Amino acid sequence: MNELAASVPGTEATGNQEAKYLAVKLGDDAYGITIMRVKEIIEYSHVTPVPLMPESIRGAINLRGHMVPIVDLARRLGVGETAITRWTCVVIVEVRVGEQCLDVGLTADAVSRVWDVSPLDIEAAPNFGGQIRTDFIEGMAKVGEDGFVILLDIDRMLSMEDVEQLGRMAGQVDSASIPPASEEESG
Repeated sequence: MNELAASVPGTEATGNQEAKYLAVKLGDDAYGITIMRVKEIIEYSHVTPVPLMPESIRGAINLRGHMVPIVDLARRLGVGETAITRWTCVVIVEVRVGEQCLDVGLTADAVSRVWDVSPLDIEAAPNFGGQIRTDFIEGMAKVGEDGFVILLDIDRMLSMEDVEQLGRMAGQVDSASIPPASEEESG
């Protein structure tokens, strides 16, 4: 196993076994998020804007009584903005920053499949030519017909300052004041 593969979350315990990544579409490009951090995927609806947040934070949703911040993944990666369509979804992931864990919703144009990725097929991100900050990238992987795809390191996409700001947002916003994320959850 190469050095990078040994440090990839979700692969350290499985040795050479394949890890699973959710294929998240942003525009014409697909990115991988380790399935071990994905809690659920929901339809995009009822996002309540929260003032004084960075541009990449669209607002918050009430998910079964818990306030979940919604991050526009495309904006956070610097590859545009997620256009809201009938296929737009929110991938609820668990982000770990330091000792803190936080559920965060990531907007995506769509999710398409789950990739099985061998640790041997993961390469380091190139240091040139990319729009995305290299510290947001876990690695590049060859995944069948899709060619090379970027595997995202969701823990590095939020800094401790971001987590503290989201925590303050949670303190400012009462989840009861935010409508439920979907009609199914309100009944």
